[in-house]
Amino acid sequence: MTLRVSRRIMFAVPFLAAPSAVAGFTEAAEGDFFAFLAGVRRDAIGRGIRPSTVDLAFRNAQFLPRVIELDRKQPERVLTFTQYIAKVVTPQRKEDARRQLAENRVLLDAISRRYNVEPSIIVALWGLESDFGRLPGNFPTISALATLTYDGRRGAYFRSELIAALRILDQGHIRVEEMTGSWAGAMGGPQFMPSSFLDYAVDWDGDGHRDIWNSRGDVLASIANYIRGLGWRGGQSWGQDVLVPRGFDPGFASLKAQRPTGEWSRLGIRSIDAGPLAVRDSEASLVMPEGTNGPALLVYANFRAIMKWNPSTYFAVSVGYLADSMARG
Repeated sequence: MTLRVSRRIMFAVPFLAAPSAVAGFTEAAEGDFFAFLAGVRRDAIGRGIRPSTVDLAFRNAQFLPRVIELDRKQPERVLTFTQYIAKVVTPQRKEDARRQLAENRVLLDAISRRYNVEPSIIVALWGLESDFGRLPGNFPTISALATLTYDGRRGAYFRSELIAALRILDQGHIRVEEMTGSWAGAMGGPQFMPSSFLDYAVDWDGDGHRDIWNSRGDVLASIANYIRGLGWRGGQSWGQDVLVPRGFDPGFASLKAQRPTGEWSRLGIRSIDAGPLAVRDSEASLVMPEGTNGPALLVYANFRAIMKWNPSTYFAVSVGYLADSMARG
C-alpha cells in the first residue's frame, strides 16, 4: 500500500508491463538464469559464505515471472490520506491491536524496558507490516531476490540483499524452505529486508537463532530494536492532530520546517479541541497530507523515526494512529 525506498522496502516503476512483454522476458530469462546464479555463487563464496550453504539455497531456486509482474505493475489508483487511513487503520485492526497488546503484555513490557520503546508502537508496526504476523508473504525469498537481481533494473540493490539472505542462511537462523516473505524480499513479521535483518534482528528467546518468522519474542524485540536504532525516543509523543486558523499559509507545512511548539502556537495552531498546545521544548513540524482541505498534524522526532522505517507520511501517521487507539481502548 505504500511505496518504499529504503534498504528494506518495495519499489514501483513508472509503467505497466504488458503480459506479452513479461512473457517474452521470461522466455529469454529462464535460459540464462542458472548461469547467472553460478556467478552469484562465486561472489557469495568470495565473501566468506560457505559453498554448501549457497548450493543448498540455490538447489531449488527458480525464476519467478510473478515477481517481475508485481515489480512492474503500477498501483491502479492513488489513495488520498483519508482513504488510506480508513483502509489501513480499520476498526477491526484496532480491535486486533488491543487484543495483541493484552495477550502479549508481559513479553512486550520486558521488551519495552530493554529497548525503551512503548508496547503500543511495537504492536502498531507489527500490525501494519504483516497484520500481526498473519500476512508475512509466501514468496521464497532466495528465488524472489534472485529474480529481481537478474532482472537488472535495480540489480545492485537486490544483489546485495541476495548476498545478505545467503549470509542469514549461513549463520543458521532459518532454513531455506522457511525463508519466505514478500515478492520484494521483505521477510517475516517485521517485514525486514535481509540487510536490515543482519543489522537489527534479535534473538530474544535465546535459542541461538534470530527467527522473525516463527518466534514471537524475536519478532517483537526485533521491531523494537530497529525503531530504536532509527531514533525513537521512549516516553515522547509521535505527534498530534491540530487545528489551523482560517487563511493559514500552507507553505508552513513541511517536514523540513521545524519550530518550537510555542512558535506554532503564536502562528495560531491549536489542539484538536481548540485549546492551546501543550508547552514543549522539542521542535515540531506541521504536516498537512491533503493540503488545506484535510487534516493537520504537528509531529515530533519520533515521527521522523517512523519515516526512516518507511518514508511515507501516510504510513507514519497510520502507525501513530493505531498506537494511540490502543491507549484509548
